[in-house]
Amino acid sequence: MNRYSVIVLSVLVCGFIELGLCREGNFIQMRPGGVYDYRGNQNSAEIEGLARFAVQEHNKKENALLQFAKVLKAKEQVVTGKLYYLTLEVIDAGKKKIYEAKIWVKPWINFKQLQEFKHAEHGPFSALSDLNVKRGCHGQEWLAVSTNDLEVKNAANHAVKSMQRKSNSLFPYELLEILQAKAKVIEDYAKFELHLKLRRGSEEEKHWVEIIKNSEGKFYLK
Repeated sequence: MNRYSVIVLSVLVCGFIELGLCREGNFIQMRPGGVYDYRGNQNSAEIEGLARFAVQEHNKKENALLQFAKVLKAKEQVVTGKLYYLTLEVIDAGKKKIYEAKIWVKPWINFKQLQEFKHAEHGPFSALSDLNVKRGCHGQEWLAVSTNDLEVKNAANHAVKSMQRKSNSLFPYELLEILQAKAKVIEDYAKFELHLKLRRGSEEEKHWVEIIKNSEGKFYLK
C-alpha cells in the first residue's frame, strides 16, 4: 500500500467515526445532526460511565456533593464525535432529584467534555417531557403520545411481563406492536393507557392496558 492509499484510507476511517456510521465494527443507520434514542442499553457501562463523569464534573465546578443514582433516559446525536443527552437520578442531601446532562465525546482522541448539567423542570417525571405530558390534577384528559418513546416501550414491556405472570397459558406473550399510546401525570405518579398487539402461540391478540409509574420509577399493571 503506497503513501497516497494510506492517507485516503485514514481520511475515510476518520470520516466514518465522526459521522457515527460505525460502532465497534458494526454499521448503524444514523444521520448526522439528528437526536436519537440511544441504540444500546441505557444501563450499559458506557452510559453509566458518562453519567458518573457528568456528576463528578458538575460537583467539581459547583463545589456540590451530588451522588449518582441511575440513568433514566439516554439519547445521542452525531456531531464531530457524539453528543449524549442523559436524564439522571441523583441524590442531593438524601433526596432524589432529576438532572439533565449533555456530554460531548470524541473517543478517537480520548476527549470528553460536560457541556450542560441542569435540574430537570418536571421533577421525577422529566422523562415524560418528550411526551408533551404536563403535571396536572385529577380528571386531566389523556394525551396521545408517541408509541416509539422509550417510556412508552418500558411501560408496554412491563405490561406484557405482568400479563404473562398472571396467565396460565403454556405459551408466552410476545409484544408485536404498540398500536396506540396515551399518558397523563397526576400528582406524584404517571399513567399510561396502551393498545397492544400481542402474539401467544400461533394466535394474535389485541389488548388495552393501563400502567402506573410511581415516583420511584416502578411500573404497575392495573
